[in-house]
Order: sequence, then C-alpha cells, then structure tokens
Amino acid sequence: MNLNLLYIDPGTGSALFSILIGIAATLYFLGRALLIKIKVLFSGKGTLSIYKNPYVIYSEGSQYFNVFKPVLDNFEDKKTEILYLTSAKDDPVFDKNYNYIKSEYIGEGGIAFTRLGMLSAKVCLMTSPGLNVYQLKRSKSVKHYSHVLHSPADAMTYKLFGLDYFDSVLLSGDYQANDIRCLEKLRNLPEKQLITVGCSYLDELYEKSKKLIKENNNKMTVLISPSWGESALLSRYGEKLLDPLCASDFNIIIRPHPQSKKSESALLEKLSARYDEKVVWDFEQDNIISLSKADAMISDFSGIIFDYMFLFDKPCFYVNYNFDSRPYDADDLDHELWQFKIIKEAGIELKENDFMRIAEIIINSKDNESLSLARKKASDTAWQYRGEAGKRIADFLLSIAKND
Repeated sequence: MNLNLLYIDPGTGSALFSILIGIAATLYFLGRALLIKIKVLFSGKGTLSIYKNPYVIYSEGSQYFNVFKPVLDNFEDKKTEILYLTSAKDDPVFDKNYNYIKSEYIGEGGIAFTRLGMLSAKVCLMTSPGLNVYQLKRSKSVKHYSHVLHSPADAMTYKLFGLDYFDSVLLSGDYQANDIRCLEKLRNLPEKQLITVGCSYLDELYEKSKKLIKENNNKMTVLISPSWGESALLSRYGEKLLDPLCASDFNIIIRPHPQSKKSESALLEKLSARYDEKVVWDFEQDNIISLSKADAMISDFSGIIFDYMFLFDKPCFYVNYNFDSRPYDADDLDHELWQFKIIKEAGIELKENDFMRIAEIIINSKDNESLSLARKKASDTAWQYRGEAGKRIADFLLSIAKND
C-alpha cells in the first residue's frame, strides 16, 4: 500500500474537520428544532425557549481564570446559575466550592470547538478571538456572543478579524472603542455593543498583591518578561542581552510568554541550558509573584508592561523592536497604536549598544516624576472602574438575557 495516498496535508485536514463540524452541528440543530416543535405541540403552549443555558462562559486555558473569577463570584453572590466551560483540566474553577457555577471540562482544539458549535445559550462570554473566522464557529442556538478584553492594551493586536463577528466587546478603557469603530467602517461591519467595564484580571491581581509579604533583599531584582515571536526580546536579542545582565550582581527572573512554551520550546531549552544557574525561570500561571519581587522590568511590546506599571508603579525598560503588524488588525489602521505611544512616554528605552553596560544603566536610571505621571495617566486611561469589572460584566450578561 502506498502510504503517501493516506497523507492529508494540514490545510485539507482543517477544511475536512470544519466540514464535519458543520455537518454534526446541522444535524444537531435540526434534531433540536424538531424536538422543540414536538414539545410545543404536546404542551399546548405557543412557544418554548430554544436557549438551554441563559449564561455561558468559555475559557480556553487556566491562565484566564483571573479574568473570569470576579464575574463568577458575582453570579455566585446573586445566586444565579452560569455554565463555565473550560479547555483546561487544571482550571482553578474546579477547586472552588461554588454552588451556582456549573463547571465542565470540554477538551481542547477541535473537540472543544465541536462542543461550542452545538452550544445553546442566550449569551456566551469568552476571551478567545477569531469567532467565525477559523474553527471557532458561532452556534445557531446562541443569541449573543460577547468578547471581554483581557488586557488594558489595544484591541488591535489580535490576528486579523479577531473581533469582527462578536455582538459585543467589553473594554477595559474607553480609548479602545475608537479603533474598533474604525475597523467596522473599513470592513462595512454592523456596529457592535462596546461597553467599558474595567479590567477584571487587574482587579484580581491587585487584591492578591495586597496580601503579598514584601521580601527583604539587598540585591536588586530585575524581571525579564517579553512577548513571543521573531520580533520579541528573547528571539531577537537572546544572549546579547542576557550575557551582560547575568554578569551583574542582580537577581534575575525570566518569565517567558505562555505561548513561548508551545511555539519557541527549542529557544527556551537553549537559553535554559545556558543560564539555569544564573536566573530563576517563572512559568507559573499568575505573574503577580514575579511582578511584586521586581525592582525593574525589561520587556518589549508585551502587555505585561501595563500589569507592572499599573500595579506597582516602578521603572520599566523596553528594548527596541520592529512590530510586524501585517498579521494583525492593527495593520488596517493608519495610526500608531496607543500602547506603543505609552511605552515610549512611560518607559525607558534600552538600545542594543547599551547592553554591555546594562547594569550601570539600570542602577543610574533613577525613576523620575515625569515617568510616574505618565504611568498614572496611562493607568487612568486603560484601567477604568477599578474593582468593579466583575460586577459590571455580570450585570451586562444579565441585561442581555433579560432583553430576550
């Protein structure tokens, strides 16, 4: 037998899988519609709701639990049931003793997308972008899809069409609405509901930070926390930055982006072998411990910069980078993103020719009032309604369902 005849390239395989999902979903909804008609016929009632679950949240990974926990807590306080679907077996939700939160592990990838494609709900909230673009399809039995931004940074750093097919987007700051409206006009899309609710995960991290015990350490601690990809710090500079930094007397923490473990494992293995005795690697779900220990941060265009600036108000250094906007929604805009402007105003640039004297630069770069004021201005712009995001998101979901 010619085994090559059995080979299916990834693109064809993805297309076939999407077709199978479509067939399965169609059969499911036809059967469901028939069942509803039968129930209506024998019940004597005019109509029955087609929505099995009023409220649903989907989480694609355990790292997003901080986004959803304040929302779940509000539903619990209101004694209102909500279905929480997760693609993480180790999701922290399973350790909670909720009474009104129904939690279910639905697998990953295609298995999860099949389950979501057959979902029946009045409103479904998620952090996952790309609805109706690739394998994550809208279910015909979901009335309203809502996306909650899980960063105070721009909404335009999603891959192309990331937010186009949601019914609403929940913002951390009013400023994020402008670019979304620009894309709607450019792409001739209907206007989505844009509601500013604040940033739920920053609210959660802030509460955690208040409980941390400050360590007494005579040495300065520097946190390196980059994004991932060819333009990011570790890929672009690697040993050029880390060698002189590790030669210093600093405590060094490296916290790679979660995607790096999947997409850049070879790079991490190489760097780990070179620096294991010099640095502490942080792969924990929460970034709050490393953020709290750091006296200064070095990053690139990663959104964690804002976590550090807003929560701890300390100096942040950024390396020069060439952000390739072509795969992202940002590429359709004719102006610079807000987050890149703010990094330049509130951060301190590290150029490649500065690396050999990096310890001196970090020590001598005293924090100043102008940087602190720029951080405060950015925080006020991008993190509105502090401490209220969980309630505001819950209230929005409830309002959508009540208006059915």
